[in-house]
Amino acid sequence: MRLLEMPLPLLLLLCLFGTVKSQVNPGVCRYPLGMSGGQILDEDISASSQWSESTAARHGRLDFEEGDGAWCPEITVEPDSLKEFLQIDLRSLHFITLVGTQGRHAGGIGNEFAQMYKIKYSRDGSRWISWRNRQGKQVIEGNMNAYDIVLKDLEPPIIARFVRFMPVTDHSMNVCMRVELYGCEWLDGLVSYNAPAGEQMTMKGPHVYLNDSVYDGAVGYSMTEGLGQLTDGKCGLDDFTHSHVYNVWPGYDYVGWTNESFPNNFVEIMFEFDRTRNFTTMKVHCNNMFTKRVKTFRQVVCYFRSESDWESTPLSFSPVMDDVNPSARFVTISLQNHMASAIKCQYYFADVWMMFSEITFQSDTAVYNTTLAPPKTGPPTSTQPGDDPTHKIDDSNTRILIGCLVAIIFILVVIIVIILWRQVWQKMLEKASRRMLDDELTASLSIQSETFTYNNNNNPSSSPSEQESNSTYERIFPLGPDYQEPSRLIRKLPEFSQSTEEAGTSAASKSSQASVQDGVPHYAEADIVNLQGVTGSNTYAVPAVTMDLLSGKDVAVEEFPRKQLTFKEKLGEGQFGEVHLCEAEGMQDFMDDDDFSFEISDSQPILVAVKMLRADANKNARNDFLKEIKIMSRLKDPNIIRLLAVCICSDPLCMITEYMENGDLNQFLSRHEPEDLMALLSNAATVSYSNLKYMATQIASGMKYLSSLNFVHRDLATRNCLVGKNYTIKIADFGMSRNLYSGDYYRIQGRAVLPIRWMSWESILLGKFTTASDVWAFGVTLWETLTFCKEQPYSQLSDEQVIENTGEFFRDQKRQIYLPQPEMCPDSIYKLMLSCWRRSTKERPSFQEIHHTLLECQV
Repeated sequence: MRLLEMPLPLLLLLCLFGTVKSQVNPGVCRYPLGMSGGQILDEDISASSQWSESTAARHGRLDFEEGDGAWCPEITVEPDSLKEFLQIDLRSLHFITLVGTQGRHAGGIGNEFAQMYKIKYSRDGSRWISWRNRQGKQVIEGNMNAYDIVLKDLEPPIIARFVRFMPVTDHSMNVCMRVELYGCEWLDGLVSYNAPAGEQMTMKGPHVYLNDSVYDGAVGYSMTEGLGQLTDGKCGLDDFTHSHVYNVWPGYDYVGWTNESFPNNFVEIMFEFDRTRNFTTMKVHCNNMFTKRVKTFRQVVCYFRSESDWESTPLSFSPVMDDVNPSARFVTISLQNHMASAIKCQYYFADVWMMFSEITFQSDTAVYNTTLAPPKTGPPTSTQPGDDPTHKIDDSNTRILIGCLVAIIFILVVIIVIILWRQVWQKMLEKASRRMLDDELTASLSIQSETFTYNNNNNPSSSPSEQESNSTYERIFPLGPDYQEPSRLIRKLPEFSQSTEEAGTSAASKSSQASVQDGVPHYAEADIVNLQGVTGSNTYAVPAVTMDLLSGKDVAVEEFPRKQLTFKEKLGEGQFGEVHLCEAEGMQDFMDDDDFSFEISDSQPILVAVKMLRADANKNARNDFLKEIKIMSRLKDPNIIRLLAVCICSDPLCMITEYMENGDLNQFLSRHEPEDLMALLSNAATVSYSNLKYMATQIASGMKYLSSLNFVHRDLATRNCLVGKNYTIKIADFGMSRNLYSGDYYRIQGRAVLPIRWMSWESILLGKFTTASDVWAFGVTLWETLTFCKEQPYSQLSDEQVIENTGEFFRDQKRQIYLPQPEMCPDSIYKLMLSCWRRSTKERPSFQEIHHTLLECQV
């Protein structure tokens, strides 16, 4: 469909869609896609067969026991038979990183589950692909009982619209399944790329194999009709002979070619997309290890196909060659808003070898040649009547034509504004990044261990060897042993003079005195107690004097009978224990009616979170667990998760806390949209701005209570806020234990993990955690809330750049980068965020001031 032939309503809708972002991040692309939440409709779930109507496909939803408890195929599953399957239609392409399975429990009646299974997927409903892991194995280990949920990472992830779960057995048996898919929508729209097959590099030592080992299309001399390592979301290391993935061969991360195999001196790759799109940029992650005769491409020439013919005039781009820095990097190519459903690019060699690990596309408002919502489809082998997506236009309708012309002019203005804005923003980022990377006075981490201890002189205690050691960060990949070490994090620690703010013993004492006057407790300069939580994280940091007062009191909670706890789901796990979602029967007898307002009957079980310490935990962990119980028992505030009861008479030690029925705020908001015309037309679940402000005000209220007790949370984020009925918020502390949020944490020097994108500059550089650093984290949490948690903070910055940006805050030369103002955020609220991120801790508002500001802010 050409632009002039589009109806006015469709054009106006496209204007509302705005920019489509790409470059998916597997670490955060882990949202449930709707089997358990109900977003996937019953008609989109089908199966090969079923026992009866009560075991139909629609009952195969994770953590539900509707019908007879699960989907169950009609006959027993035989070995080596892949005839039975449960199929899910996601209605559009999705990037799927994780799957969950469960058997048929049916309240203790059923005991059927799949011990193993395979996955097949399809992007078009006709060509089905068998998933295999990076070692080529297809069979996935499933469940060992009928009720536990087992989560498995898909390594590599898949890009698909249709997914089939196919139970596998080694003997004849009955199986039943409940499933969930986790990921996010595939906004790149790329359905396949065709490229020459990767080649082998011969060098001293082992051979380097630069083939696309996970490509899901046909592979011969060339690769056709598939996707693979160039779209798996993982970028290669600077040294291509090493990999993120264990037990693989050298060169695994890259697809590479030598110029000896290409007489024309270029490699041609063709990209096919799901529809005609308006392309703005292409990003190619290239290796630049020039000492091994590997460089980025010296020129790229791209051709565009919008209908059936290729445009005669190509686009050409020549990046600046770098013979100084051997680091791998993204090369960004402006595609100048070309309309295309296919792109063919010729990458010219700059040296003997050329290696790519990732290619992503960004497209603005696209011209759809299908309906905006994917058409409803049945099983892929049949065609549903009435699904013709084309929309024919009556060209004689003069009014529509005039309306189209007006809409086109409006679109052009919007595109021009977007282009100008992007260019300014990109130049600002590039300049800031260059300054940060080239400046010799860069910041490092002073954090040298998993916890921060303080000596009697109010200075961080560490040995000289610890102070001189180099800190490196490692990316934690959920449920897997894959790590990434950025190459340029070895930096000198800045020299701190006595005149530097809050540095040295004298400054610490002054800051402590000032904190009393300012109403902001800077007690982290004094002795504090850091308790090791069951999940491997530090719980609330507590002043030592407060802990001494607590230690003399008995625990103010009662022992709860373990047999009255029913396991529902494992929420997460850590180094010393686990967090479970359970149902507690008879909990009403252990609660104070004045403190709780549960709208349930006495006989109805209550949903609770249970922190469980492993039986083999060491003595220090057990002592910290008991101290945490004492602390939690003293916290009584409507916006803080409450400790309800304990199980400490025998192992394993447990503490039982409140849990909210709508889960955490991050997941809750990611399932909703802001109230606007687009959400209204798509019938999406929405949250109003007034409700967002109401939730933010409750978070501020809870933090005001904690700060009044001189407690520092140290991990305030939407993942640690739980949502109840009527947008009620309660602050918790076990978000770190959840595999879903492993991508939000980074590992430093062994086992300590830190949420660096939420941390203040002084927490990262100096290891100082105070109420003022909690205020900084609140500003980031408020930003998350107003962006509906659609992306990580500082998503446009790499891990290294986030850390080095804290050095810019320390230097305070007006070169630091702030989080941008969200679209629906009023100026007054963004001003509040910026005040939370002030360099001086004394200039940041207190939680009392933040709470008052939010209450006074007009909706």
